This record gives sequence, structure tokens and C-alpha cells, in this order.
Amino acid sequence: MQILTVDIGGTFIKYAVMNEDAKFFQRGKIPSPTDTRQNFFDAIHKLYKNFNVEGIALSMPGVIDSARGICVKSAAFSFNDGCNIVYELGEICKCRVTIENDARCAALAEAKFGALADVADGFVMVFGTMIGGAFVENHAVHKGFNNSAGEISFIRAGHGKIFSDLCSVPALLQGYAQIKNLSTENISGEDFFHAVSENEKDALACLDRFTRRIAEKIFDIQLIIDVSRFAIGGGISEQKIFIDSIRENLKKVYDESPIEFNRVEVVPCKFLNDANLIGALSNYLRDS
Repeated sequence: MQILTVDIGGTFIKYAVMNEDAKFFQRGKIPSPTDTRQNFFDAIHKLYKNFNVEGIALSMPGVIDSARGICVKSAAFSFNDGCNIVYELGEICKCRVTIENDARCAALAEAKFGALADVADGFVMVFGTMIGGAFVENHAVHKGFNNSAGEISFIRAGHGKIFSDLCSVPALLQGYAQIKNLSTENISGEDFFHAVSENEKDALACLDRFTRRIAEKIFDIQLIIDVSRFAIGGGISEQKIFIDSIRENLKKVYDESPIEFNRVEVVPCKFLNDANLIGALSNYLRDS
């Protein structure tokens, strides 16, 4: 059995052909259509036609009712709000389709096979165009009453800002570009972390400010849900200095607390950029 797994991001759609053992056969990425629902479906249909697979497993940002296959709300793909993607895409491709929120897909992968496999309760934070979040309780992903548990991108951060305004990957690069008086189009993640590796003062200060904000949110979330471990995902999690900086700033936040709390562990996701694809597959197999 081979499945087309599709991880829909704000910039790219990553895809892979995988079997039930999560073995990758083919993989790649294409630009994400962000204009119309028709172009969105056409892009996935085109991928499907390229491979001999029996079904499609989708990972997608937003409030997703996976049981009914509906995209309830998605900031990045608002043209899909209210759409039964499982039904519509199934009619187009004539195959079985499943869908789940991207951060919950990452959590499914990490809870079963990865960084959270040895703990009952954990939280996954995925940093990309926005910030995905998922709460693992007793080895299962907790979805919440309205399927919106873990939507940490929209936590209010003061002055009319939300968490993703300050701590998404684009926010990090925008902050650095402003310091260097450059256009964000001229700054990539690779450029930024190269500057960090060269101990450039501005880059180090920007990273420290960025991870301090993340650490403060981890502290706040932990006070509410009290889990054993936070797993950090997204492409940026491959940068060891990013994880180390979060840990250092979280230590400072705990040190500043007027009451001593047990300190939560922070680790990178095991599957990094593949977590959403593996989780989408896990969701497909779980519901089959």
C-alpha cells in the first residue's frame, strides 16, 4: 500500500509517497496556491495523478474537523473556510482522503514514534509561516470542544499583536532585516543562521529576543497544562542554537519566577520537517 502524504504550508506544499511503515519512496515540494480553492484542489489533484497511490493524507494549518473532513477556519487558506475538503477532493481524485491539522499531525508522529513517545503528556510547537501547537494528553492528541485546542498562533501578545506576529519564522527574519536596514526578500533563514554562526552581534541579539518571547509563552502554557516535555518542530528546529537559546531563556524565565516550579523539558522534534507528513500518514492509517 502506498499513500500520497501532503503537508500544506503557507509557502510550499511538501509531498511524499509513503507506505504503511512510513518509508519514503518519492518526495518533493511545490508552491502553495493561496489565491483560490480551485487552484488549491488542482495542485493536489495534479500531484495525485503523478503517482500510483491508493489515497491522500493531508496535513493543513487551521481549525480542522478531521472527523467530518471540514476545514472550519484557516488564516492562510481562508477560501477553504467551511469546505468539506475530504469530500470535495475525494470526488475529484476518486480516492480516499483524510485531513488533520498540521500541528496535530506533528504531534501524532512525535507521540507515537518520536520525541514524545516515552511520555504521557506533552506539547508540540511547530514554527513556520505561523506557529502550530498541539497538546498530547495520555499519549493521544487532544483536539478540544471546537477542534481548536493548541491554536497558539492566535494567543494575544499585547499591543494588538498575536503570538505569530512576534514568533513565526517570517517575524524573526523581518526583525533581523529591520536591524540591518534590508528588505526581507534579501534575508533567508540560511543567511540569518549563518550570521548567528559567525557571532554577528545583531543576529545574536535578534535570536535572543525571539527565543525569549517563545520561552515566556512556553512558561505560560506550561502553567496551564503541566506536561512533561515540549517538542519544537519546523525547519528552524534543525538549528541547534535555536533550541539551545530557547532552553537558556526558559531557564531565565523560571529563575525570575517568584515561586519555584518544576521545570519543563524542551527538545527538538525527532522528525523535524517530516513530522507533518508522518503524522498525516498515521492519521490516515488510524482511521482506515
